[in-house]
Amino acid sequence: PPPPPVVYFRGIDDALRDKIKTLRERQETLKEKAIDPYATSPEITPPVSKYGHAQSNMQTENKLTNTVRRLHAGDVPADIKQPSTQNRCACLFSPDRRYIAWLSLVALAYNYNVWFCTARMVFPFHNETTNPFWIAFDVLSDAVNIIDIMVWQPRLQFVKAGDVIKSGPMAKVYYRKSQRFKIDIISVLPFDLLCLYFEFSAVYRVNRFIRIESFFDFSDRLESIMAKAYIWRVIRTTGYLLYALHLNSCAYYVASMYQGIKSTTWVYNGEGTAYLRCYYYAVRSLINIGGLPEPITTFEISFQMANFFIGVFVFSSLIGQMRDVIGAATAGKTYFRASMDGCVDYMNTYNIPKVVQNRIRTWYNYTWSAQGMLDESELLDKMPLVMKTAIAVDINLSTFQKIALFQGCDQQMLVDMLLRLKSIVYLPGDFVVKKGDIGKEMYVIKSGAVQVVGGPDNSIVFVTLKAGCVFGEISLLQSAKDGGNRRTANVKAHGFANLFVLEKKDLFDILIHYPESQKVLARKGRKLTKAKGPPAAKTEEKPKGNALFAVKPPTPKLLKFIGNFRKGAFKVRQNSSDTFICLLYYYRKCKRTYMRHMTPSFSPHRKVLSSRNENGCSFTTVSFCTLLIGYWKEGP
Repeated sequence: PPPPPVVYFRGIDDALRDKIKTLRERQETLKEKAIDPYATSPEITPPVSKYGHAQSNMQTENKLTNTVRRLHAGDVPADIKQPSTQNRCACLFSPDRRYIAWLSLVALAYNYNVWFCTARMVFPFHNETTNPFWIAFDVLSDAVNIIDIMVWQPRLQFVKAGDVIKSGPMAKVYYRKSQRFKIDIISVLPFDLLCLYFEFSAVYRVNRFIRIESFFDFSDRLESIMAKAYIWRVIRTTGYLLYALHLNSCAYYVASMYQGIKSTTWVYNGEGTAYLRCYYYAVRSLINIGGLPEPITTFEISFQMANFFIGVFVFSSLIGQMRDVIGAATAGKTYFRASMDGCVDYMNTYNIPKVVQNRIRTWYNYTWSAQGMLDESELLDKMPLVMKTAIAVDINLSTFQKIALFQGCDQQMLVDMLLRLKSIVYLPGDFVVKKGDIGKEMYVIKSGAVQVVGGPDNSIVFVTLKAGCVFGEISLLQSAKDGGNRRTANVKAHGFANLFVLEKKDLFDILIHYPESQKVLARKGRKLTKAKGPPAAKTEEKPKGNALFAVKPPTPKLLKFIGNFRKGAFKVRQNSSDTFICLLYYYRKCKRTYMRHMTPSFSPHRKVLSSRNENGCSFTTVSFCTLLIGYWKEGP
């Protein structure tokens, strides 16, 4: 070999080598550019500062999540928005949380009025000791309502002709013209001032009851932000039942006052706490528990009959509503149990092995405990495309942007790819891909981990891939005619693994609409395939141990044919008729050739030779060799 070159300046030599390498890579890129004019530019993007890099990432993220921002900011174009409106849209959900917290105070004030005012109108709760406390609570609840009417309600955005109106003056005008504003004003009219001229009573606060819309507004908004809304529904339905019992206890005390305390055994006897005793009667009466004193007078009988009818109607309605709430909360669990029971019955019908049955049960239980449903696509299919896009972008877009194969492609194409992903759960030890299989999918690890294994019995772990990693993306672009898209390693799940799968068919369906990205992916696929190298040829298994002699070379075809002819194998190669025709043809050919080259001196023997040939005797050595060679070359 030639001696190594002498290097005087190591730094200059390395710089020149790097420059030569860069120029060669650029030359290859330019060649591909000449072949594929739609490929990306070969120029390398110059480095940018941290600020510029962050700004570029921000612009890219804003472009990709344009759909999500339209959900948050409304449908008004960004170029016609005022700066104040944009700032308000940026923190849209933060004031919403604060507004719900404020609505909880408004709902608390409303419940104070509807519970305590009804009790104060009926039971003897007013005296010189308690009146100052009642007045303080009344003023506090009225202050909450007035602040809500003057400060919060005029600032709420509203929808008009499909547009979200966020202007403060327009929101104020809209609220003042609404029916709710009139009801709110009536509900806070200070009829309590009549207590200065008449007896102090809670009757003057009855107008507070009409502001019930504030309570339902709080209830609906609270349900919208709760992860488990059925908990609030159960609490609200229980509150309805307790309030119905509260009203019935008040009615029973009024009936007792009308009949006279202790006048009969049916009415309230005046002992103990009046509200507690009357509430106990209402519970036993409305729920139809029984064990109540028998009514005596006509009024008592009529009141008790009305109580029973109302109790049956109210209690059955509330119990039915409670059943619907609990049924809706456990609908998913019921569907899971029905699916699992049906699968178990199917396996028992066809006598599936217990090992397989246990693995299927494990898959059902883990899938339900991990994601609360068996198939996520059933939930996403009910959503509009905008919502599905927002969820897909939030979950997997950052992972797809890190894949080298998809860098430089159309960003909208990546979003379309996210919508085609399918979620699959693998049990511990399941093989995701096996070596030699044809690759038709790529995988994105959502949770868990997978291992690349090999060696005897797949006991060697080469690498462990965790959440966020991608594998199998090269097989999406390789063809199968030369076996280039065969899997080159075994990948199995290490523990429970939830993977997103993108099939080759879905990718090709997307690339139809993005021809530029298709060319970019084709170019990158050729590069990756070239770097990966051709698939390894299959090697024959060699026998164990050292060979005493070298491998014997194959026997030439002519010698093998001659040997088979002597052994009678010539007769086996074809039937007798074909052999006769072939021998007759070469016999005549050799005879003519031999006779043409015979000298006159041999003419006396020509007849002898001819007679011997006609009698079927053997040819001369030359003729026989000619026969064999011709038959071996031309075949039968």
